Amino acid sequence: MIAEEIIAELRELGDPSRIAVLERFAIKTEQCLGISTPDVKAFAKEVKKLVTDRHAVAAELWASGIFEARSVAFLIDDPKQVTPQQMDAWAADFDNWATVDGACGYLFCRTPYAYERAVEWTTREPEFEKRAAFSLMAYLAVHDKKAPNEKLSAFLPLIEKHSDDERNFVKKAINWALRQIGKRHLVLNGLAIESAEVIKASGTKAGRWIAADALRELQGEAVRERLVRKNV
Repeated sequence: MIAEEIIAELRELGDPSRIAVLERFAIKTEQCLGISTPDVKAFAKEVKKLVTDRHAVAAELWASGIFEARSVAFLIDDPKQVTPQQMDAWAADFDNWATVDGACGYLFCRTPYAYERAVEWTTREPEFEKRAAFSLMAYLAVHDKKAPNEKLSAFLPLIEKHSDDERNFVKKAINWALRQIGKRHLVLNGLAIESAEVIKASGTKAGRWIAADALRELQGEAVRERLVRKNV
């Protein structure tokens, strides 16, 4: 099964009336076929069984620029074959939050370069590239089960530093990363709360929102009780 065949099948599945549904969730991209996320995932699962060189096909699908084809790309690609150069190139193509989070959550966080890319992308100016930095941090906090606390806490100074970014998709990802790190371990919970207090004290509009929302969850009884049970 080759990329052209996959794209042709995706076009058959497309329903233009669904594009408005995506837009209601602030997913706006130039090329969109209108396929639901569950259907894209189910389709990708079948494609994965049929494609021999998943990495090469993923590259072709990504190059198409089609929203759903790019989703299939990050769902079938082999993280062991992904390079930092590929990660940077795909990040430069990001044009909506769903593709950012999908690529980071299903593919990039499983590569050996995830931590260094997360740090590097905080320096990027485009909104979706910068979102990718913090989306990657959030997913690493969830999926990298073997990561020591020190590896994740190293992200906190960067979260503090960039907490003044007013752009919606960036500040939400910063908040998300802070909360996910703080829900990982009792020690990280305390450190994340400290970072949230630093952000709150900075007085920026974005920072106040990030901190208030994070503190509400991180200091909540549900999170604290779960972490205590987990770390007994």
